[in-house]
Amino acid sequence: MNTHEEGVVLRAERITKRYSGVKALDSVSFDLRRGEIHALLGENGAGKSTLIKSISGSVRPDEGEIFIDGKSVGALTPTTAASHGVGTVFQEMSLVKHLSIAENIYLAREQRRGGLLNKGSMLAGARDALDRVGMTIDPRTKVGGLSRAQMQLVEIARVLHWDSAILILDEPTASLSLGESRKLFELLHGLRDRGIGIIYISHRLAEIKEMADRVTVLRDGQKIGTIPVEGVTDDTLVEMMSGRTLEKLYPRIDANPGKVRLRVDGLSNGLLKDVSFEVRAGEIVGLAGLVGSGKSEIGRACFGLEALDSGTVEIDGKTVAKPNPKKAMRHGMIYYPADRHVEGLVTTATLRDNITLPSIALGSTARAGIVNRKAGTALTNRVVEALSVKPADPGRQILGFSGGNQQKALLARSFARNFPVHVFDEPTVGIDIGAKADVYNHMNRLCEEGAAVVLISSDTEEILGMSHRIYAVREGQVVADLRGDDVTEENVVRAFFGSREVSVTSGEMNRDA
Repeated sequence: MNTHEEGVVLRAERITKRYSGVKALDSVSFDLRRGEIHALLGENGAGKSTLIKSISGSVRPDEGEIFIDGKSVGALTPTTAASHGVGTVFQEMSLVKHLSIAENIYLAREQRRGGLLNKGSMLAGARDALDRVGMTIDPRTKVGGLSRAQMQLVEIARVLHWDSAILILDEPTASLSLGESRKLFELLHGLRDRGIGIIYISHRLAEIKEMADRVTVLRDGQKIGTIPVEGVTDDTLVEMMSGRTLEKLYPRIDANPGKVRLRVDGLSNGLLKDVSFEVRAGEIVGLAGLVGSGKSEIGRACFGLEALDSGTVEIDGKTVAKPNPKKAMRHGMIYYPADRHVEGLVTTATLRDNITLPSIALGSTARAGIVNRKAGTALTNRVVEALSVKPADPGRQILGFSGGNQQKALLARSFARNFPVHVFDEPTVGIDIGAKADVYNHMNRLCEEGAAVVLISSDTEEILGMSHRIYAVREGQVVADLRGDDVTEENVVRAFFGSREVSVTSGEMNRDA
């Protein structure tokens, strides 16, 4: 059977994959054309990862067939997929950090002459590979010293060096700044123009609408449809993915502000400059800014994770002297870090352990060093039900859960006690639409219970969709306090870039910043 069509470089036909009797993919068909960026969209568990692993040879489908250039390629392995021109850059980097860039590019394909490594040939080849992605760095540089964006480019350079006509990218901008993402977009558009077919996976709708030519949406292991990106609306994509409309994605409740629960006055250190703001009971207040603006450092400083030269933090009218995490929690503040793997979760532990650890630290499920297992089990069951953690398996290692459910495990610390102040730092990075809605609903519940919520985010839509008020941050300063009718995308973006024309609440913007 020859399913080759003009311009189609890859076709997956009726791919089905079962895990323990459950269909991760149910007869999914997908095609990729030369010189196009084809986005793959869906919530966590929709089947995206299983599909790209089938195409890249990491997973063997139970049923279906894959064609490259019109020819059936049989059961792929990572090696045979690469030999057919399939190059994959997964979200979790596969580079060996103690090796050089050149050694990584030629890993398992080392060049030899007379039985010895031909280092000169490998360095020259690595320089050519880096040139293709616009990198001027020395290929002898150790990978461990590179930034996340540089590692991403090295991964792409590596797969392109081996004549990949098909490039698969899994959440490539998840850890990149706005500027780094823009450079990546320019590179990918250049590759597309040179005839390379790109499968692009992202949860960011604005990114997909900017980058892709077509988008295929999966839901619950099934293909919902493939449509052109030109002219598509966010509402269409959200409804295809989740069955819910866009209006329900940001379920902001009306503000009912009460007493001041968090007051920050004059925070300063090497980056922060005289930062002051307040948050009242029953409201969500956004800290908005570009990556590197200092917004995350404000949240970290309030919780005692960043040293301060001056300034005060008050919770319910009481000053937290020389803040540290233990003091902050004792006074009533809880912080949800942006990097859940590095600072939020114990990745080698179970869901149950990650849920109960904060309460153990605060003494609510432990006394005199002895853990109350009954109380811990009750807390775990309450969290799993309240946050809809799936699967509801407290004994499963946390890394066995999707990103959205890992984030819910992080939110479980809000159940450790009745905290009056909650600080969320980039709470929805890398999670799907459904999990985002669960996070937002949890914030709303906290507000309704009288807590003050701080939302720190680089996602302008999220900030606008969920915040009752917004403080814009630029270069370590609060440069605007936006309220009421001033809470608009135009005003937020102007504040990011220092426009003097931004409309703000009287007297709150530092126009000389």
